[in-house]
Amino acid sequence: MDPHRPIYHFLPVATWMNDPNGLIQWKGQYHLFYQYNPNGAYWGTMHWGHATSPDLVHWTDLPIALAPTPGSPDEDGVFSGCAVDHDGTPTFIYTGVRGEEQLPCIATSADDLLTWQKHPDNPVIAAPPALHEELDTVMFRDHAAWRENDAWYQVIGSGIRDVGGAALLYRSPDLLHWEYVGPLCVGDSRRMEPLWTGTMWECPDFFPLGDRHVLVVSVRDEENLLYAASLVGSYSDHKFTPETLNYVDSPGSFYAPQTFLDDRGRRIMLGWLREGRSVDAQKASTLAGVLSLPRVLSLSPEGTLLMEPVHELETLRRDHRSYEDLEIASAGVDALPGVEGDCLEIVAQIEPRDARRVGMRLFRSPDGEEETLVIYDHRNGTLTVDPSRSGLSPEIHRDAQSLPLQLGDGELLRLRIFLDRSIVEVFANEHACITARVYPTRPDSRGIALFAEGSTARAGRLDLWRMASIWEI
Repeated sequence: MDPHRPIYHFLPVATWMNDPNGLIQWKGQYHLFYQYNPNGAYWGTMHWGHATSPDLVHWTDLPIALAPTPGSPDEDGVFSGCAVDHDGTPTFIYTGVRGEEQLPCIATSADDLLTWQKHPDNPVIAAPPALHEELDTVMFRDHAAWRENDAWYQVIGSGIRDVGGAALLYRSPDLLHWEYVGPLCVGDSRRMEPLWTGTMWECPDFFPLGDRHVLVVSVRDEENLLYAASLVGSYSDHKFTPETLNYVDSPGSFYAPQTFLDDRGRRIMLGWLREGRSVDAQKASTLAGVLSLPRVLSLSPEGTLLMEPVHELETLRRDHRSYEDLEIASAGVDALPGVEGDCLEIVAQIEPRDARRVGMRLFRSPDGEEETLVIYDHRNGTLTVDPSRSGLSPEIHRDAQSLPLQLGDGELLRLRIFLDRSIVEVFANEHACITARVYPTRPDSRGIALFAEGSTARAGRLDLWRMASIWEI
């Protein structure tokens, strides 16, 4: 068994997974579909894997939901898409791949999402709009659909050559016959600030949240997967006007998120966590790819996207340890005696005071040879996960990941950190999320420590739990 295999983040039994697809709650059960290559721990001919859960925590693996059909529009792959309830019929909208063609297809289920029948008239959109709208599109795939008034609408990920990424809007009365409405939103590949939004947008997702609408896109530049972005703004007359643009998570590990609305009215997001090790190391481990923890979305008063883990994850907590009023020295390492582990939840409230930087040392070996740092830079207003000393293997990636995080006067740094063998998932003050993949080499790299630089700091409260496996019910 791979010692880096996570135990409470979802992943298949073996081989490759990437984008979450078709997220839906149906008759009380949460259904997760995902891009899946059953043939090995590498990207290959895409299928849709399937799992169900009663609580978003414990999952049951089910047979493959969609596989390529020889001689059909998806004979070379079943790419990403969504699931909707079409008047009581569960329906997939997905991208079918045949040669260079990537076109929207439909499948339905008559047995509560266990088996799926592809529509005989696939693809349901015969070509990208470039052929009749004089748009020079770059790629045309991935879908998010919703009901609006008496019609169905969907956005498809694309890009306009020499312009930027694009979310293209379509309308249908029945999910089978679609008319092109126009671009819902177009990026600018020349603009570098506040974020560069690339040349193509994958995995678009569009939904109302509070009094605003949110467009989430996965930014791509040619063959490079970059990051997931959230655009928050107003939607009127089938046009979306973004007012804020931010990272969903730090560039690096987190990509291709999808959301859905559950029966409690929560907008829940899951994303794909890419591996941070070489292809050869992935193949040797027999697994590649895992999903983020489910996140509940909300909006700040300023109109930016906020995220917190679903509360159901608290059912995994075991062996609670709690500390109060810990003074964090400005030199050396303040290790927490007797506290160690590689599958933990950590909740910390830290008062930076005058310290330049404060944070935590995770997956730390006793001599400090291996460790992963979570750093808040009080002066620069940044949060960073630094894996540069996370492992000794030459097969791993070591790039630091940072996001802006500016605390107000007197505001505490509130960290909620999830460690899961090769995952560090950090939520900071609900405003910043950084997820990183790390691969400690030494079996004793399990220590936890606090640190401060430049002056002392204080941890008003620190709580730690060992996390149980999601496969133990």
